[in-house]
Amino acid sequence: MIEAAGRRHMQDREQWRRWLAANHATAQEIWLIFYKKHTGEPGLTYVEAVEEALCFGWIDGILKRIDDRKHTVRFSPRRRNSIWSEQNKKRVGRLIREGRMTEAGLAKVREAKGNGQWAKAAQREDPAFVPPELTAALAENGTARDHFEKLAPFYRRQFIYWIGSAKQDETRHKRVAEAVRLLASNQRLGIP
Repeated sequence: MIEAAGRRHMQDREQWRRWLAANHATAQEIWLIFYKKHTGEPGLTYVEAVEEALCFGWIDGILKRIDDRKHTVRFSPRRRNSIWSEQNKKRVGRLIREGRMTEAGLAKVREAKGNGQWAKAAQREDPAFVPPELTAALAENGTARDHFEKLAPFYRRQFIYWIGSAKQDETRHKRVAEAVRLLASNQRLGIP
């Protein structure tokens, strides 16, 4: 394992799994170094890292470029209301069948199913889904509704994801109001 300024490079998934087994319950985060494919450097792949993280109730996050040869990705324990992608749900299903999930990882799955985050993933990725709050607000503003309906699917999904990813009702309501304001002015969402 190479370690530099809080970043670590794992040689393979077994080394990463050993680190997670020893640290998943106490560590707040780890920044893993990944070499770009063109370098030919051996090491843990991104997909392997994500799969092992899921086994222990962890998830990938921010990606930062280091240089032309490598980048780093933050891994941390999954939060209670974190977003589950359909891809990660499929991975978890396979990892369960293979017997690789730990109790910590299974606890995060049960938590997501219990608090509704597991089901919300399918809604967020369904191109026909529009949050009910947005549907109601657009019904009250015909100009905003017309502009929303004319948006390319990519831009519609930006609005839908932005609103749907709000963790608190107050934040969701503010985002709906801002979306209607932008749409009424025929503006797209500019996510910082």
